[in-house]
Amino acid sequence: MDALPRRRMQDDMVQYKLFLIKADGSTSQQTEERLKHLTDEILAKVAPLLVQYIWQHQSFNLRYHPEKGDVPAHIGGSTQFGDNIEDEWFIVYLLQQITEAFTELAASVEDNDGEFLLIEAADYLPKWLNPDTSENRVFLYRGELHILPCPSKSSLVGFPRDVVPSVTQALMLLSADSEVCQASPKIRSALKKRLKGFPEKIQGNLHRAHCFIPAGIATVLALRPDLVAPAVSAFYLRDPVDLQACRSFRTFPPNTRVLTLVTFTRCLYAQLQQQHFIPDRRSGFSLPPCSHPQYKAHELGMKLAHGFEILCSKCRLPSSEPDAPVSCNPQWKAFLESLKRNGYFRGELEGSALHKELVRAAEVFFNQSVASELSCPSPGEEVLQLLQSNPFNLEELKKLESQLPQEDSDSWLDITAQDFERLLQDRGSSRADISSKTSNSMKQKHHVEEEAERRKKTEDNEEEEEAGYSLVAVSQGMKDFLSAMSSHEGAELPWSSAAQPFSFDPDSMATALDKLLGSKEELDSDDLDDDDFEDEAEEDEEKEEDSSDQICGAETLDSLKRYMDQMDQELLSTNVGQSFTQTNYKPAMDVGSSHSSATDDVSKEDGGVENAEEEIQPLDIDVNLVTNLLESLSSQAGLAGPASNLLQSLGLHLPPNSDPS
Repeated sequence: MDALPRRRMQDDMVQYKLFLIKADGSTSQQTEERLKHLTDEILAKVAPLLVQYIWQHQSFNLRYHPEKGDVPAHIGGSTQFGDNIEDEWFIVYLLQQITEAFTELAASVEDNDGEFLLIEAADYLPKWLNPDTSENRVFLYRGELHILPCPSKSSLVGFPRDVVPSVTQALMLLSADSEVCQASPKIRSALKKRLKGFPEKIQGNLHRAHCFIPAGIATVLALRPDLVAPAVSAFYLRDPVDLQACRSFRTFPPNTRVLTLVTFTRCLYAQLQQQHFIPDRRSGFSLPPCSHPQYKAHELGMKLAHGFEILCSKCRLPSSEPDAPVSCNPQWKAFLESLKRNGYFRGELEGSALHKELVRAAEVFFNQSVASELSCPSPGEEVLQLLQSNPFNLEELKKLESQLPQEDSDSWLDITAQDFERLLQDRGSSRADISSKTSNSMKQKHHVEEEAERRKKTEDNEEEEEAGYSLVAVSQGMKDFLSAMSSHEGAELPWSSAAQPFSFDPDSMATALDKLLGSKEELDSDDLDDDDFEDEAEEDEEKEEDSSDQICGAETLDSLKRYMDQMDQELLSTNVGQSFTQTNYKPAMDVGSSHSSATDDVSKEDGGVENAEEEIQPLDIDVNLVTNLLESLSSQAGLAGPASNLLQSLGLHLPPNSDPS
């Protein structure tokens, strides 16, 4: 019976699970208590990183999940990261840190692409590993990436490629042979490079900008900076029905606007900044001229105010009865003790201003990540609750305008074509660098000698060489690409980090061409593929049919030769040959004798064809190749196209055309 297909996740959602690596025979109740205790310990461990983090849509969360089917009991969750892909990789970093600190846990993580961790190391994966064979084989354990192997001659550990192990079987193998299951150094290096910069990247991904916003919004953001994310999303995804609530601005009147510093993520800031929007005249928002020094602050504040107004318009006003405090939750006390053990409060005394701020941030984090989803209000309800419980003083907020720190530069929004090209080169050079490290010294020496010869041949093109490209390299790269052996899964690039070198047998190629063009030689047994004769019982029947197949094959070849001869004659009367560059070599008279004999009858009828045929000269393959590639690049006008993509994949980077003519 075939396995049931896995349920497809949303395009912008990541799902993560943490399993106990060893089953110690505990009862289900004991396992549940142990996992719930680990949940509190884990969240307390990562709380310093999460309390100030601004999520695009949903936050990192962990909850206990009982055993279901062949999936054992575990703790896990799912996060919708929206347009900010950095949220997904930050979660991968958290899982790496969690499995390193809690060695009894192993983590699996996937999104709608499946095992997306393998995509980062696609150039270094073993040949047998693909999306169909990777299910329940990829885990983060002890802070490193592990891939359950296939059995081989050198090691019998693993599961066959056509077998999908259960999670329990995978965890047992991971526990027993963790060293064998550890991914190769290249794969682990590729993942570490993607995660490089965390946790410092959290602060580097923030952008602080001045905004003229209503005082109520300034008060809310001072208490809950993370609420800027749902407000920006509400404005970014607005529709005409949402904008109806922005005609009157009952919650955030424009006449209370103050200048304040708002913290965004770069993704949120870009979404807000790049949206062109003109407010309704009835809203009360008016923008100064574009030349005004604070025009950008007015425009950002206007857009942000629309987002908050849309959020609150979809919610009811909170009741006058206060909600139960977080201290009433039985899990809060244990969570607070875990925070103290992990040094979250930085030695601050209870009652100090910083201690109160840390407690308030921990309460927000607890409600988002630990408490039940049913008790967590919507972002709009949270905004209204904060407005009701925290009245603002407009005069005091206006006094703070002169004390605002300087905003961040948004020059990172502007990227030139050269910057983009450099990013692509860095991306490609990293793979080339890793593969070059694995080559031996003899190959490096041979490569240096080849480069020296190429430079001698192209001394008259020193300017082009200094620009970082070589027309000789273009021609040689194409030859290497065409001579490479590829499989039915696609072409393999000569400069990639393939483990096996490329091979080419010119004798076999020439023999195959002779047979295709009508050679009278018989087929040798060595030229046949062994896979074509797997069933030896049918060999006699094939011999009986061989004679008839040879007759049909001879007729087909004769027909093909006549067709090719007719094409040659038609092309001789056209100007197609003038589009190719020919060498200055004058062919001997007997070069075209074999060809002319095949078309002798046609030559007698059509006078002058025989003389034209004698004038045919061999083509300069390298010059024609480079000329056509350069013309194709020029016609692309700097955009992506077949020629640029092919050269880029071969590791050849040509500069932009500086001669428009």
